[in-house]
Amino acid sequence: MKVLGVDPSCRSTGYGIVEQGEGGKLRALEFGAIPVSRKHSLAQTLSIVHSRITSLISEFLPDVVSMEAVFYAQNVRSAFKLGAVRGVVMLAAESSGVPVVEHSATEIKLAVTGFGRASKESVQKMVKIALALSETPHPDDASDALAAAICHLNTEKLRAQVKASYEAQSAGRG
Repeated sequence: MKVLGVDPSCRSTGYGIVEQGEGGKLRALEFGAIPVSRKHSLAQTLSIVHSRITSLISEFLPDVVSMEAVFYAQNVRSAFKLGAVRGVVMLAAESSGVPVVEHSATEIKLAVTGFGRASKESVQKMVKIALALSETPHPDDASDALAAAICHLNTEKLRAQVKASYEAQSAGRG
């Protein structure tokens, strides 16, 4: 399975493509950020993010796009802008026929570190270890996007294990 993790932002949207190979080994195929100048209008920002996400989907053909679910924001203007960026990411995926899944920040931290209230540094360290990277992924937005992808892969792996266990128990009763 191949997952495009996305960390939407108005200034630097992070992305990371993670593939789960045979035996469950995870591998980062590409990661980085989509920088946007403060000089760009919101419409220009949305166009830049949409174009890059669409290109990544075309190039890597992910099975799913994973990103952090909406959180509560005190600044209404920032929340609206972030919502717009999230929307163009979802539009790029949907237009390409790729489903979008959302995971809470707590769920992502728990899946990556084993602790739902882990620090950003702990998440970065575990992303580096899980993907066998020589260095911590930078910028932080890329690391967060990789964490979202890892979360989805770990969640799917656990879901498959639970399903297999349930089916084995059901078969034993029949």
